[in-house]
Amino acid sequence: WGTWSNGGYTLYNNIWGSGAGAQTIWANSFSDWGVWANHPNTGGIKSYPNAKKVVGKKISAISTLTSSYNVTVPSSGAYNTSYDIWDTDYDYEIMLWVNKTGPVGPLGTAQGNVSLGGHTWSVYKGSNGANEVFSFIRTSNSTSGSVDIKPIVNWIKNTKGWFGDVTIGDVQFGYEITSSAGGLDFRTNSFGVSAS
Repeated sequence: WGTWSNGGYTLYNNIWGSGAGAQTIWANSFSDWGVWANHPNTGGIKSYPNAKKVVGKKISAISTLTSSYNVTVPSSGAYNTSYDIWDTDYDYEIMLWVNKTGPVGPLGTAQGNVSLGGHTWSVYKGSNGANEVFSFIRTSNSTSGSVDIKPIVNWIKNTKGWFGDVTIGDVQFGYEITSSAGGLDFRTNSFGVSAS
């Protein structure tokens, strides 16, 4: 649960799942950090090390919300590299998976594919019992790029009506690790969120 604040962001080691192994995080800055994780080859998410920026604006008051990422991830293990975007009440969780490896998949039921924010996603809608989860799984893996988040939240709000004019709180980016037996490295080479 180690945390470190830098440049308006907070980094979290965030080992939360049952049966987790060892995990260490290092950081030079919010945009230059990484994780070594040695989680056993069992099911269930073990951790979500991430960097977070708080937006704190209603969707209607956001003119731009974009992010860029560049990562180096292992070719083995079971994980996804993802954004985790929350409203301030933590009623709604929007996950944007930019890459995934191994036997991992989103919650909920498939809602078809959509092209939004510069990427084509397979969309899933579900609940984890505590909050609604809207998952956008990139149809092919990417290790660098930029994503325009505003049209994604607009689509959920206006096109699908899955929530109203909620206040976007946390925009997190990191690695949802299920297994990384033997120890694997996850590196964020660059990352940033721009909101106005």
